[in-house]
Amino acid sequence: MVPSFSNDAEALTAKFTTDEPDEELAGNATISQYLATIGRQGGIKGGKARAAKLSGERKSEIARIAAAARWKGHRNDNDN
Repeated sequence: MVPSFSNDAEALTAKFTTDEPDEELAGNATISQYLATIGRQGGIKGGKARAAKLSGERKSEIARIAAAARWKGHRNDNDN
Protein backbone atom coordinates (compact mmCIF):
# COMPACT_ATOMS: atom_id res chain seq x y z
CA MET A 1 0.00 0.00 0.00
CA VAL A 2 1.33 3.44 -0.96
CA PRO A 3 0.85 6.12 1.72
CA SER A 4 -0.99 9.26 0.72
CA PHE A 5 0.55 12.60 1.64
CA SER A 6 -1.28 15.88 2.08
CA ASN A 7 1.54 17.90 0.55
CA ASP A 8 4.88 17.65 -1.19
CA ALA A 9 6.85 18.49 1.98
CA GLU A 10 5.47 15.44 3.78
CA ALA A 11 6.28 13.25 0.78
CA LEU A 12 9.80 14.67 0.67
CA THR A 13 10.27 14.10 4.40
CA ALA A 14 9.11 10.51 4.04
CA LYS A 15 11.47 10.02 1.11
CA PHE A 16 14.50 11.30 3.01
CA THR A 17 13.74 9.36 6.19
CA THR A 18 13.07 6.02 4.48
CA ASP A 19 15.41 5.92 1.47
CA GLU A 20 18.74 7.12 0.29
CA PRO A 21 18.30 10.31 -1.73
CA ASP A 22 18.08 9.82 -5.49
CA GLU A 23 20.25 11.86 -7.81
CA GLU A 24 17.29 14.13 -8.55
CA LEU A 25 16.73 14.73 -4.81
CA ALA A 26 20.36 15.47 -3.97
CA GLY A 27 20.29 19.17 -4.90
CA ASN A 28 20.73 21.95 -2.34
CA ALA A 29 17.19 23.27 -2.80
CA THR A 30 15.71 19.87 -2.00
CA ILE A 31 17.82 19.46 1.12
CA SER A 32 16.83 22.96 2.21
CA GLN A 33 13.18 22.05 1.75
CA TYR A 34 13.68 18.94 3.85
CA LEU A 35 15.42 20.83 6.66
CA ALA A 36 12.73 23.52 6.59
CA THR A 37 10.08 20.83 6.96
CA ILE A 38 11.83 19.25 9.92
CA GLY A 39 12.30 22.64 11.61
CA ARG A 40 8.69 23.59 11.06
CA GLN A 41 7.50 20.32 12.62
CA GLY A 42 9.56 20.99 15.73
CA GLY A 43 8.50 24.62 15.88
CA ILE A 44 4.82 23.78 15.72
CA LYS A 45 4.90 21.65 18.85
CA GLY A 46 7.93 23.20 20.54
CA GLY A 47 6.35 26.30 22.08
CA LYS A 48 3.36 24.48 23.53
CA ALA A 49 5.53 21.67 24.90
CA ARG A 50 7.91 24.16 26.52
CA ALA A 51 5.07 26.18 28.04
CA ALA A 52 3.51 23.04 29.51
CA LYS A 53 6.78 22.22 31.30
CA LEU A 54 7.29 25.70 32.79
CA SER A 55 5.85 26.74 36.12
CA GLY A 56 3.64 29.82 36.33
CA GLU A 57 6.36 31.63 38.24
CA ARG A 58 8.93 30.94 35.52
CA LYS A 59 6.51 32.05 32.77
CA SER A 60 5.99 35.32 34.65
CA GLU A 61 9.74 35.80 34.98
CA ILE A 62 10.22 35.25 31.24
CA ALA A 63 7.40 37.72 30.49
CA ARG A 64 8.97 40.37 32.77
CA ILE A 65 12.34 39.98 31.05
CA ALA A 66 10.70 40.23 27.61
CA ALA A 67 8.75 43.34 28.58
CA ALA A 68 11.88 44.98 29.96
CA ALA A 69 13.73 44.21 26.70
CA ARG A 70 10.88 45.64 24.62
CA TRP A 71 10.78 48.88 26.60
CA LYS A 72 14.54 49.31 27.00
CA GLY A 73 15.59 52.64 25.54
CA HIS A 74 12.10 54.11 25.42
CA ARG A 75 11.86 57.51 27.02
CA ASN A 76 9.60 57.74 30.05
CA ASP A 77 7.48 60.92 29.86
CA ASN A 78 7.55 61.21 33.67
CA ASP A 79 11.35 61.58 33.70
CA ASN A 80 11.58 65.28 32.77
